[in-house]
Amino acid sequence: MRVFVTGATGFIGSAVVRELIDSGHEVVGLTRSDRGAKALNSWGAKAHQGDLEDLASLRNGAAASDGVIHLAFVHDFSRYADAGQIDRRAVEAMGTELAGSGRPLVITSGTLVFKAGQVAAEDAAPDLSSAASIRLLAEDAVNTLAEKGVRASVVRLAPSVHGEGDHGFIPTAINVAREKGASAYIGDGSNRWPAVHRLDAARLFRLALEKGVAGAKYHGVAEEGIPFRKIAEVIGERLRLPVVGTSPEESAGHFGWLSFAAGFDNPASSRKTQERLGWRPMQAGLLTDLDQDYYFNR
Repeated sequence: MRVFVTGATGFIGSAVVRELIDSGHEVVGLTRSDRGAKALNSWGAKAHQGDLEDLASLRNGAAASDGVIHLAFVHDFSRYADAGQIDRRAVEAMGTELAGSGRPLVITSGTLVFKAGQVAAEDAAPDLSSAASIRLLAEDAVNTLAEKGVRASVVRLAPSVHGEGDHGFIPTAINVAREKGASAYIGDGSNRWPAVHRLDAARLFRLALEKGVAGAKYHGVAEEGIPFRKIAEVIGERLRLPVVGTSPEESAGHFGWLSFAAGFDNPASSRKTQERLGWRPMQAGLLTDLDQDYYFNR
């Protein structure tokens, strides 16, 4: 299968590209730079110049493919309100080229779209007021495309996709601990974070491409919920810093923009995903992975 991949040179995307190639697929990766093109070529993929706001480039990439995996997203919190609209337009542009063909389109969302405190299953209704609700714009586009002959589906990733090269929430929490001189959790630290290793996530995207059902929602969750206090304890031990609790009112002063995620209780299940796609997480868990030197080498 010739697969068009957006976000192909990113932390997750690079693992997806290798997973697809190792499984016999041909990969064309979207990239904005010559450096990205060189990386893709070195992995055995082809480069396609463009970005998420170049809709003509996205349409061309999708039209020439047998299927699309959409991983790219504008991770610019100064443009956060715009990011969901950019994502939706990108999904619609690529989906238009696949309409009526039955070809797959797999997009990316997150488990933070759910209401806090409840173990979120794949078929649960998202929370329209959630901090990550902008992701639902693209999910709605998938629902529409599924009715137009596109085998469109969604992979919702845990907030912590971990592994060497991670530059998401966990490294941010480590940097905050260094700056503040303490590794903190909010309240009693019992709020839960689901997690998945990037290599397990990459395999899930491939399975959703190959076997996914139109309109389906799949969960990239290997661990249902790790208490944030345990994460803070590993960080504190590795940095030789005290581990302290902070109140919800004081959390923004410690964590900054990360406070909304650090205090969120977001348990999520992947039981139906595993049953439907035969996906089985096999890599190290978050706490084991977090104890590796690559998370703490500056």
